[in-house]
Amino acid sequence: MLGPVVNGLAIVVCALAGCFIIRGIPERFEELIKKAIGLSIIFVGIKGALDNQRVLLLIMSMVGGAVIGELINLDKLMNRFGIWAEARLGMQGGAFSKGFVSASILFCTGSMAIVGSMQSGLMGNHETLFAKSILDGSISLIFGASMGVGVVFSALPVFIYQGSISLAASAIKDYLSPDIIREMAAVGSLLVAAIGYNFLGIKEIRVANLIPAIFIPWVYLGIAG
Repeated sequence: MLGPVVNGLAIVVCALAGCFIIRGIPERFEELIKKAIGLSIIFVGIKGALDNQRVLLLIMSMVGGAVIGELINLDKLMNRFGIWAEARLGMQGGAFSKGFVSASILFCTGSMAIVGSMQSGLMGNHETLFAKSILDGSISLIFGASMGVGVVFSALPVFIYQGSISLAASAIKDYLSPDIIREMAAVGSLLVAAIGYNFLGIKEIRVANLIPAIFIPWVYLGIAG
């Protein structure tokens, strides 16, 4: 659990620093920095997705995940939680919910979260999650300054998500082939690219409703194998 713990702490510390130390940066800097981060995230996401070797499975996973996600409406559930937490903290305006949801999705999806957590659980190798902590911390600093304290609370789903994968990895190690890990990571990376697209402010994609797509390659390849 060392990797997930360090990742969560990095988000909390850097987001708080963004909220209370560098908050109030000029809007023109904030807007351009967010777009620069968005473009970088798109590149990282597409680069990870290109590791995919089963294009039809990728498409099937995205479509199937979209259907499942819309039926469950994860985006709505996460926003409800953010709004509830916002009300409990006496905040208004939706900034808390936006920061919490945006940061949670970004930090929980992608190849580094999946593969890093599996490495921590299976081999006790935390290097990938340590590297992810540096990236997440850098983004949390900017997010905290622009979106507020909601970003701090994104550390909770990140810790639960990555910690759960790490703890479960030992129990399911016989069912995880390199092929499954690669395809799951590719789908997750495509969701990361979608997060970057949202940063550009063109048109919002409800990325939370696509999260189930990450696990479809696991089910499909597990059955096929």
